[in-house]
Amino acid sequence: MASPKTVIFDVDGVLVDSYQAHFHSWRSMLAEQGAQFTEQQFRATFGRTSRDIIGELYDGKLTDEEILRLDDRKEALFRELLRQEFPVIEGAVELIESLAEADFALAVGSSGPPENVQLTLDSLACGNRIAVQVTGGDVTRGKPDPQVFLLAAERLGVHPEQCAVVEDAPAGVEAANRAAMTSIALTGTASREQLSHARFVVDSLSELSPNLITKLIEA
Repeated sequence: MASPKTVIFDVDGVLVDSYQAHFHSWRSMLAEQGAQFTEQQFRATFGRTSRDIIGELYDGKLTDEEILRLDDRKEALFRELLRQEFPVIEGAVELIESLAEADFALAVGSSGPPENVQLTLDSLACGNRIAVQVTGGDVTRGKPDPQVFLLAAERLGVHPEQCAVVEDAPAGVEAANRAAMTSIALTGTASREQLSHARFVVDSLSELSPNLITKLIEA
C-alpha cells in the first residue's frame, strides 16, 4: 500500500528562488518582439503556464505554433540565467531530506516545462528523493486548475486527501484546495494576506517538519 504521507512541491518560489530569472527572461523575450512587460504584469501571472500567459498577452491573436515558439525562447533564456546562478530556497534541501527519511512519498507539481524542473532537481542535488515529476508538459490546464496535483497523486498511487502541497502562489494554493489536498503556503512571492486561503502559512521552509505536515494532513 502506498504511503499515506505525501508531499507535492511546487518548484518556482518553493525549491528555487527563480523570481528574477523568470522576470528577466520574460522581459528579454518580449523585448525581442518589441513588447514591454512590467513587474506588475509578471506578478499577476504566478503559477500559470507560459502558454496561457503568452496567449493572454497577445489576446488570442497567435497560432499555437507561434505561442510554442515564444514559450520555448522564454524558457531557454530562463535556463541560461538559472545555470549562471541557482538560488536555492533556504531549508528546501533539509526539508526534502527529512521527509524522505520519514518515508514520505515526494513529488513536484509545476506549471514549468520538464527541462526547467529537471534543471532545478539536478541543481538541488537531492532530486533523487523526488519520486514523481509532473510539469507543464504533462497537463493541459494550468493552475488554479487542480490537474497538475491530481496527476501527481495518481502517479504516486495515493488519494488526494493524503497529500500536502507546498506552494508560494495564490493560484497554486487554490489548485491544491480544489484538489482536496492540504495546502501549505510559503510567503515571499506573495504576502500572508494573499495566501490566506491556504490551510497553513509559513515564512520559511525551516518551519515545516515531517511531524507537523503529518498533523496537518490528518487534521
